[in-house]
Amino acid sequence: MEEIYCFGGNPLDRCSERRRDTAWIDSLLGDPAARILPLDNLRPLTVGGETPVLDWQALAGWRDAIARGATLIFLGLDETRPYFAIDASSNDGGKRESFDARSLAPLLPGNEAAILAEARSLIDWHARHGYCAQCGSPTRVTAAGWVRRCPECKASHYPRSDPVTIMLVVRGETALLGRNKRRPGNRFSCLAGFMEPGETLEESVRREVHEESGIVVGRVKYLACQPWPFPSSLMMGFLCEGLTEEITVDPEEIAEARWFGRDEIRGFVERAATGPDDPTQLSIPGPVAIAHHLCRRWSNRIDDI
Repeated sequence: MEEIYCFGGNPLDRCSERRRDTAWIDSLLGDPAARILPLDNLRPLTVGGETPVLDWQALAGWRDAIARGATLIFLGLDETRPYFAIDASSNDGGKRESFDARSLAPLLPGNEAAILAEARSLIDWHARHGYCAQCGSPTRVTAAGWVRRCPECKASHYPRSDPVTIMLVVRGETALLGRNKRRPGNRFSCLAGFMEPGETLEESVRREVHEESGIVVGRVKYLACQPWPFPSSLMMGFLCEGLTEEITVDPEEIAEARWFGRDEIRGFVERAATGPDDPTQLSIPGPVAIAHHLCRRWSNRIDDI
């Protein structure tokens, strides 16, 4: 069965075929059942204190902000209501506590974390794409927040997800983990990198592993993927076969890389699943990240190369 990780499993019908129907979108905005999620500098507003939940609000309190041109996104429908998100960064009134999405996501039901990923990625995309990449003119939001249209050259610009390959390199009963140079402490993780134009997934896996560790990769096996809204990536997870053993790290990216035994990685997985890092011990990412699940599945013999 397919495993769904944090930020995956969005339950909403995005109704992509109706986003350009302005009369229909207006009718949804007038629905008393409609709910809107405000994001303040990409941090969703929350309620609940020690156990925060997303602060889905009625649209009535956001009519003025919408009229002033705050970025508004139609997220989709469920069986009972439409859902929207709004960029509340410039709204001075009525704010509640906001929460970093990465920290908040593990506390939410899986489907809400997925909706949050959709909202955050889109709000961030609009904040960074206010001008036409073709002619430089200011663009306008259309299609209920899913397109930016240039009024000068008529170009249309669409949100994109950046494809990233992330992989656990396996050699016999050991697997390769690396520690990123930009991350302090003792946390190791799977190697990863952005795909380049003209690459297959397998070619990207082999190139990234060789660039970052010097290891030559043979077979590549796809396992699963995960949306990662920081800002908008699709993490595609693989197991791959290490054909060589000697490690030569890329000093620009990797502080350290090591081969770890299967039992050792299983111990990392168990500790990461039960609480925050102990800075005195080696660790891996928690269950919010697909790297955790690649390590879990291999170390527990659920998957192998």
